Amino acid sequence: MGDLDRERVLIKIDELESYMREVELILPASFEEYSKVEKKRACERVLQLVIETTIDICHLLVTELRLGLPAEEDDLFGKLASAGVVTKAMEDTLRSMKGLRNVLVHEYAKVDDDLVYKAMTTRMKDFRLFAEEIRTFLRFRA
Repeated sequence: MGDLDRERVLIKIDELESYMREVELILPASFEEYSKVEKKRACERVLQLVIETTIDICHLLVTELRLGLPAEEDDLFGKLASAGVVTKAMEDTLRSMKGLRNVLVHEYAKVDDDLVYKAMTTRMKDFRLFAEEIRTFLRFRA
């Protein structure tokens, strides 16, 4: 494996955690409140940023560790799991996150409000766990 610019990875993790704090700030208390157009759009955008930052961290790690060129984004997650950077369970979670991001970005008219609200209220722990797995990897690699 190649040399790793730990500082760059940690900066991206800080960025991810900043977006997660934004989610906590704007997250509505109820689905009814979420259903208001301006609240819904704000939530969708911040969730998109959380997911895209997570994928950026994966790209950065695959590149820095010289794990090979991924054929597609899903391949990033498999490469990280194979190298022991993330767990197999996290690989599956990352694939799911990417799928939600694709809906938010590419199928905007078909966004399922229930799905987005549920992700914002129940899946933030997945992003925190991702950040912790990366930090753990960096600690043991030092």
